[in-house]
Amino acid sequence: MARIPLTPPRSLFLRAVEWYSKRTYGKIVDPVRALAHHPGVLRADLLFEMAVARWNKLDEDLKALAVMASAASIGCGWCMDFGHWENTRRGMDARKIQDVPFWRDSDAYTPLERDVMEYAEAMTANPPTVGDELAGRLLGALGEPAFVELTAMVAVENLRSRINSALGLTSQGFKDQCEVPAPTATAAAARPVG
Repeated sequence: MARIPLTPPRSLFLRAVEWYSKRTYGKIVDPVRALAHHPGVLRADLLFEMAVARWNKLDEDLKALAVMASAASIGCGWCMDFGHWENTRRGMDARKIQDVPFWRDSDAYTPLERDVMEYAEAMTANPPTVGDELAGRLLGALGEPAFVELTAMVAVENLRSRINSALGLTSQGFKDQCEVPAPTATAAAARPVG
């Protein structure tokens, strides 16, 4: 249950943002409704997200895995729900999306993808636990611009997930709209519960 009413005061700005949200995502996303209680915060967040969307030095699948690994570490149900939907729409391998919460036990990932998710988790830890060896491998594999973008994306997702979690935002049913197949009995048995 959200810790703030998802019925913010109405304004022309909010109506425009709601129109865009419905048009783009099929519904008004709860983070918009929550942040709209402070129009300055909502406006700054939207401008920031538009700038982040233009970053293009890091492979989209690596970016998605980093973002979802960070969201899973924090436990942001809203972010995981939206991430499933967003990446399924983009055509990302469904198994890679599904297996993010238990990526260490999945054979769906390449060594580079594993390093990206390990880095996202290490950055998300409090305090961060990023080691020189891991950072060096990623810098060598990605190059400087993509490594900086990876680092910034994990930090951005920490901001998103921590805001959403603290405000009590949970799944909005985006994942239910995905064509993500149910796990096989063998894969489900190998996954940790909880």
